[in-house]
Amino acid sequence: MAMGTNIHTYYYFFLSMLEAIMMVLVHVRAHAPSTANYKFSLNARITKPTTTPQLISADRKMEYSEDAAKIRSEFLQVLRSRRTAEVPLSVEPAEPVKDPLYQEIPKPTFSEAMESCPKKEIPNFKELLQEENFYLTTEAGEQGHLPVLILKLKETSQKRRPAIVFLHSTNKCKEWLRPLLEAYASRDYIAVAIDSRYHGERARNLTTYRDALVSSWKKGDTMPFIFDTVWDLIKLADHLTQREDVDPSRIGITGESLGGMHAWFGAAADTRYAVAVPIIGVQGFRWAIEHDKWQARVDSIKAVFEEARNDLGKSAIDKEVVEKVWDRIAPGLASRFDSPYTIPIISPRPLLILNGNEDPRCPIAGLELPESRAREVYTKANSVENFKLVAQPGIGHQMTSLMVRQASDWFDQHFNP
Repeated sequence: MAMGTNIHTYYYFFLSMLEAIMMVLVHVRAHAPSTANYKFSLNARITKPTTTPQLISADRKMEYSEDAAKIRSEFLQVLRSRRTAEVPLSVEPAEPVKDPLYQEIPKPTFSEAMESCPKKEIPNFKELLQEENFYLTTEAGEQGHLPVLILKLKETSQKRRPAIVFLHSTNKCKEWLRPLLEAYASRDYIAVAIDSRYHGERARNLTTYRDALVSSWKKGDTMPFIFDTVWDLIKLADHLTQREDVDPSRIGITGESLGGMHAWFGAAADTRYAVAVPIIGVQGFRWAIEHDKWQARVDSIKAVFEEARNDLGKSAIDKEVVEKVWDRIAPGLASRFDSPYTIPIISPRPLLILNGNEDPRCPIAGLELPESRAREVYTKANSVENFKLVAQPGIGHQMTSLMVRQASDWFDQHFNP
């Protein structure tokens, strides 16, 4: 009898211990960091984040991480929905472009703002400057051939250096960014520029980008406005993190106008872009529709809206036309992936937004909601100092010398080259 009693005692003791262990495991799993806190990669490589939020409650951290992961996942699904076949990432050497194609007349020749970028005075700088030109394969087809230009100082050691990706504005190309590339290279950055979709080496004539936008409206098979180039930026991050001269924890991204939008969405989609500075590129697309402030943005790529107006039987472009165009050529741009949702998910990484206070394409009033939400998220992440929005007084849709210097200082502050 005593033997039976002991057996039952041990049995129930074992069950109670097993139940306790299972409860602990469930609790640990429920409060474990989400995979959104790890670096995003199309190749499913998971590595530890370069910046980890501190002093956040587990519940708040998990809630934010899961929301950010959900938005990134949904955005990636949209990007994948209009891709040609994926191919292995490969690099093909290229020659420097001697006569860059600009899709505007007259051809631009000088940017005072870019020329003002802080540059370290180095004797024989031109002789020490090393240039790389190559094509990176991002998907099958002609537009999957990504032209890349890199400038850096010749290596004197095997140290890994911070890299900054620069993105040009509408109708320009990577060669237009050369003053910025040289200035950053002089300060020991690896300076990277690409041609966005249907621009530069990816264009055939003066109307290539315009024609691609119209075709996207007609066929719905590509996303030349912002989204397709973001796919390229994810693939570019794959390449940069594999290079022996780049510090994979110190990759920044910036751009002007259309390039500012690319920088915004590139950083939102891929956490390997550790610091972001979108310049005159962040706006509220839904806000602009609701407050009848969409005209300046529409005028910048008007051909596609005129085509849509005609197809929809309208006598003039109105907010219905605008909304339908965005939904067609960049699904979610004015809804799920608009700035109030995608700007906050850049947290806790350093983000500096530079705009003109009088910019009609990026109305400052349309940034009140994304700014408010971003500050809330950065505050919860104990990283409020990592977020800043600066609207330069009296400036419209223009990148200024002050903006260029502010961007430069922001990267220096966070990367310490």
